[in-house]
Amino acid sequence: MEIGILGGGIAGLSVALALSKRGYSPRVYERRTGPATMGAGVTLWPNAGFVLEELGLLQDIAAVAGRPVAMHRQDAAGNSLGGIDIALLDQMMGHPTHTILRRDLQAVLLDHAAQAGIPVEFGHRAVAIDLDAGGKAVARFENGANIRPDLLIGADGRMDSVARRFVAGDNTPVYQGFVNWVGVAQAESALVDDIAIQDYWGSGDRFGCVAVRPDLVYWAAAQARPLPVASPAADMRKEIEDLFARWPEPVTRIIQATPAHAIRLIAVHDLEPLHTWSRANVLLVGDAAHAPLPTSGQGACQALEDAWHLARCLVGTDGCLDAALLRFAEIRGPKTAKLAEQGRVFARGLFATDPETCRIRNERAKASDPLRDVHALAAGWAQGLPMAGCTDGTPVDSVGSGSLYRL
Repeated sequence: MEIGILGGGIAGLSVALALSKRGYSPRVYERRTGPATMGAGVTLWPNAGFVLEELGLLQDIAAVAGRPVAMHRQDAAGNSLGGIDIALLDQMMGHPTHTILRRDLQAVLLDHAAQAGIPVEFGHRAVAIDLDAGGKAVARFENGANIRPDLLIGADGRMDSVARRFVAGDNTPVYQGFVNWVGVAQAESALVDDIAIQDYWGSGDRFGCVAVRPDLVYWAAAQARPLPVASPAADMRKEIEDLFARWPEPVTRIIQATPAHAIRLIAVHDLEPLHTWSRANVLLVGDAAHAPLPTSGQGACQALEDAWHLARCLVGTDGCLDAALLRFAEIRGPKTAKLAEQGRVFARGLFATDPETCRIRNERAKASDPLRDVHALAAGWAQGLPMAGCTDGTPVDSVGSGSLYRL
């Protein structure tokens, strides 16, 4: 079966590697002229660790990633709001958590794609998908090329997905009321004390930093603001320094250790859950199918899960592609929709500006049971995967009560 994949990011390359391991020969088409590096870094939680091990990537990921032991929450004055014992979560789920720069994750994926002989064609921006006379999808590119594979996989992101428009029609990204400034800080000496995730909550604003090494930290500064003013300032680093000037260290130290030209502003959008993930022989995966807010902590992790499940669904279909695609959506739809909704709920509380609402939010965070939180995360994230998880009946609905970072 000829397989074409639109998108050479985390989802597209992960799917290509998973399918290659099952004996397929996919070809990847990336709109950019070089590797995608949007964002600063990602946290690969244990459910991602399971998939990475299955794909033979875990050792190379570990070589360039950090191993966080905990996630600590504080308010803007430095008062503790509790946290998550990541070492316990890893033990419970049976796989490690890693923190990694997005560019390093992309490099590992591309290196393994090259080793597997998977062609990655850069400079192929899809502009349309049409159906031919036989009902098969034809993807047309800006450079004049077109492809007509047996299976066309749309992994072309949340903001301008040609594949999503073909499958779902008018399903535009939804601005969720806040912006993220993202960057990577590096210094000759340590910026933080340990390999951990630090999350600071204010009133309508937030600062999160994730260590890969003590001297290498990726971060996101966030603020609630209307979309019409969600545009970059002339000097973004000074703007961020001013916004967070009175927040606890290491916030200022990390901002100042970041090259000003490397800071990016993102108006944060997500997508409404889809009722169908495929049309004809076109299937959506990754952010094109389900684009949760960064407050879900699961964007990259769910893209990896897509890859693992799709490869399994396609094997043994006896030529019935439609049944395989429907089965894939049945498996993936409920979990990804729930995580997206949890990301929205968490964001609404996180970016509240009413002082009383913020006080109640912080008190609830301080009063949360750390062990229960870990059990709930393990139960929710292990769902649908043959891995360890919580089996004591802890409600999965509490997943997302922590601060879970993809920056």
